[in-house]
Amino acid sequence: MDLSVVDHLLTTTRSVRKRLDLERPVEPAVVQECLEIAIQAPSGSNRQGYHFMVVTDAEKRHQVASYYAQSYQVYYQEVQSRRKVWKAGDPRGERADRVLDSATYLAGILHRVPVFVIPCIEGRPQDPSPAAQAGFYGSILPAAWSLMLALRSRGLGAAWTTLHLAYEREVAAVLGVPDSITQAALLPVAYYTGDDFRPAKRIPAAERTYWDEWGRVAK
Repeated sequence: MDLSVVDHLLTTTRSVRKRLDLERPVEPAVVQECLEIAIQAPSGSNRQGYHFMVVTDAEKRHQVASYYAQSYQVYYQEVQSRRKVWKAGDPRGERADRVLDSATYLAGILHRVPVFVIPCIEGRPQDPSPAAQAGFYGSILPAAWSLMLALRSRGLGAAWTTLHLAYEREVAAVLGVPDSITQAALLPVAYYTGDDFRPAKRIPAAERTYWDEWGRVAK
């Protein structure tokens, strides 16, 4: 493999909001091609209980976006409170204003994004234990992330969002999703504007990597 290409894809795939092209149509065949790649991701016991709800109908997108907007109002207040705890030099604090501005923008234009993809999994998360929750969502989230990578490689952007899940049952009613199916995320999908993306500033992994004992970092 050409590691430079692979590493560039992995380090520049992120949530795209302001650079989503709201005017350019997205071909259904491209989305389906990316989904066929995404399902190569692992699932618990190889159950392959994944489903993908692709929403292109304008009225349904508008209804889903309205629920998202309601949830965003609560999220906005939570973020405003959380921003006060970042220490000087923390990259999360340095980008807080830009991230919040970008998120607010997406909430306002979500209904105009040409395609929504909602990754779903069979069943409902009844067991609250860490093992059960990890196994349940671990059977759909890898495929959702692979989908974002596949879209990125073809010039499409997506944003990882979950705020609509506060109204999951209402959204399910809009889309006819059965009660036995759990939605895991909502990816607004569109071609992106501009040429490329750059790696984001993150807390170095070495500072959060412990060897053999919690808190023991490599020397």
